[in-house]
Amino acid sequence: MMEAIRQFVTDSIVMSAWVITVVIAVGVLIRDLLTHNAELGTLMKVVWVLTVLYSGLLGLAVYFFSGRKQISCDSLWRRSWRSDAHCYSGCGAGEIIGVILASAVIGLTSNLWVGLITFTFAYVTGFTLTVGPLLNEGESWGAAIKDAFWGETVSITAMELSAIGVDLFLAGKATIGEPLFWASLVISLTIGLLVAYPFNVGLIYFGVKEGMMNPQHAGEHGHGHGHGHDHDHDDHDAQHAAAHGQHTQPQHG
Repeated sequence: MMEAIRQFVTDSIVMSAWVITVVIAVGVLIRDLLTHNAELGTLMKVVWVLTVLYSGLLGLAVYFFSGRKQISCDSLWRRSWRSDAHCYSGCGAGEIIGVILASAVIGLTSNLWVGLITFTFAYVTGFTLTVGPLLNEGESWGAAIKDAFWGETVSITAMELSAIGVDLFLAGKATIGEPLFWASLVISLTIGLLVAYPFNVGLIYFGVKEGMMNPQHAGEHGHGHGHGHDHDHDDHDAQHAAAHGQHTQPQHG
């Protein structure tokens, strides 16, 4: 069964079709960002480009569902997808760098060490992508690191344990010069995106993290990075607090 999957994902037609769909999806995204959603913050534009590069049409679907100013209304589900994509963009870059460095540059053959190095790079890049915007919003280093740690660690861990596990299992002993190495990496990235989504839903619902700004409010805030506070989240906090008979303090994340 596993050998059949490996043969399918490395088939030249399948891989060519994947590349073509990714190119088309990125083209559609960039056109939409330039013509209809130029007001989105620079950070979120980068997040969406990387998300679509990693996951092709799925990434584009997530963008159209949750990331455009033209969404009909915001919701927990849309906010969670934006938060997931934000985490995904940084962690994905770290995962790619980590697995290439560990497997190809250093030449490690131990899955344990490859996994640890890859996870470290993924965590650091994902963590940094959260701390930076918080610092720009005026938080101190200590507060930003604390918010990022509590808000992102669970999501990053879920994303990367699933992604790295799938990558190492599917790739087997494949080297960087083999199609299976790259096919496994691509598949693992998307698995990580999907696995982390319910964790982001829970983290936002329970107020552990705030999530990403409603794109409908892009341009209304004094910052351009797209990570921040918005009134829709205040409404969610008020409703959640009322349901539990307590006051909820919005948090960054």
